[in-house]
Amino acid sequence: MRTIVIGGGISGLVCAYRLRELGIPILLLEQNQRVGGVIDSVERDGFLFELGPQSFLSTDRLLEVIDALGLTGELLRADPQAPRYALAGGKLHLVPTSPQGLLITSLLGARSKWRLFSEPVRRSRPPEDDESVADFVRRKFGDEILERLVGPFVSGVYAGDPERLSLRSAFPSAYQWEKHFGSVIRGAMKSRPPKDQPRPALCSFRSGVAALTRALGEKLRESARCGASVVSVSRTKSNRESEFQLQVESQGRTESLTASTVVVATPTNVAGPLLTGLSPGFAEQFSRIEYAPVAVVATGYRKEQIGQPTNGFGFLVPRKEGLRLLGSVWNSSLFPGRAPEGMASLTSFAGGATDHELCRFDDSRIVKMIVGELAAVLKISGPPVVQLVHRHARALPQYNLGHDKATAALRELAAGVPGLFLAGNYLAGPAMGTCVEQALQTAQTVREYLASTGEIRPAQELDPSTILGHK
Repeated sequence: MRTIVIGGGISGLVCAYRLRELGIPILLLEQNQRVGGVIDSVERDGFLFELGPQSFLSTDRLLEVIDALGLTGELLRADPQAPRYALAGGKLHLVPTSPQGLLITSLLGARSKWRLFSEPVRRSRPPEDDESVADFVRRKFGDEILERLVGPFVSGVYAGDPERLSLRSAFPSAYQWEKHFGSVIRGAMKSRPPKDQPRPALCSFRSGVAALTRALGEKLRESARCGASVVSVSRTKSNRESEFQLQVESQGRTESLTASTVVVATPTNVAGPLLTGLSPGFAEQFSRIEYAPVAVVATGYRKEQIGQPTNGFGFLVPRKEGLRLLGSVWNSSLFPGRAPEGMASLTSFAGGATDHELCRFDDSRIVKMIVGELAAVLKISGPPVVQLVHRHARALPQYNLGHDKATAALRELAAGVPGLFLAGNYLAGPAMGTCVEQALQTAQTVREYLASTGEIRPAQELDPSTILGHK
């Protein structure tokens, strides 16, 4: 077995799939009874709920994978003009997405609007030291924009704390724009793609986001084993050649597997203990990467129960509003098939980096709290006709201050163990498209390594037109 991939989330699945497409024998090991990680689509009483990512952006490489899996016909695209809202003063306000919208929005006062429109002519340089998102926004735009726009956005993307989140790690484009152009807005304008180039769309599948991970699992078939927990990874020598030895527990027994290369695509709390035997430094560096807990509360209502219009993407909640609710996605407004006729599907989120306590509550308390707050915002009468709660103790990695140093140290440690490779949403970004791109790159790096050791043909001997699933 040349390569073993540990972890069956989106990163591990795509990496294993690509390796097999490249002709490399692989085995994927997943400790849970299903693949997909936090991606999970569930049907309940005619509703289709997402317990993990609610949708994804259509990056080029992700679309290549979707096409190779034969899922293009199942792809759904949300209306790019779907309005987004933010809660302020107990009322929903339209989030501006254009200069005209910024001028008339009631979310921001005159001083904040002036700071936004004058930013392109106020040249600045980012500090040498790592800067938090909150410090950056205060320095460039002021407190109101941080509290009413950026803070809720950070909660929606990372479930994070803007006071601790690193700008250059979490939002590297903003850091680079200021560094090279002296202005974030000027940099964004100069970096815009050509008008004729398609913009990434907000997407899902007819049967939910999990259609992607299910299809990857089906393609791997006997090359993927669920319910297989890797206990340890070590290096041994066989016939004068170094290889990896893995102790794996499955169905009540322990077995030993060997591989010439190993890809670790697990969360950091799993990867750290696994790799300590290869280098003690792994445990220390992995422990520096924190995760935010998130509670997902999926609800279905009859449309007549909802007093507030729910045509759009949903809404985010600034922390100053005093709610435990982080935001809500209006799934049935975005994609068809999410709710029966005359019904609406809403998914709400709570917890995050600023509210670790909430995810320690029992399910009934979480539901009562979040459903109550959602009802107050959307003027909902009566209980939901269906509800579902799921807690992710480690939902999203936090790209906090110092994250770049921790990941650089991890890459250096991995480079010191020939044949060991890392993949996961803590390395280049948590978005699905980013995870897919990083996993594909990892697979290519594994292939190059195997070619350098003489185990497979050099890459230049392959047809350069080879693309995922199309040879």
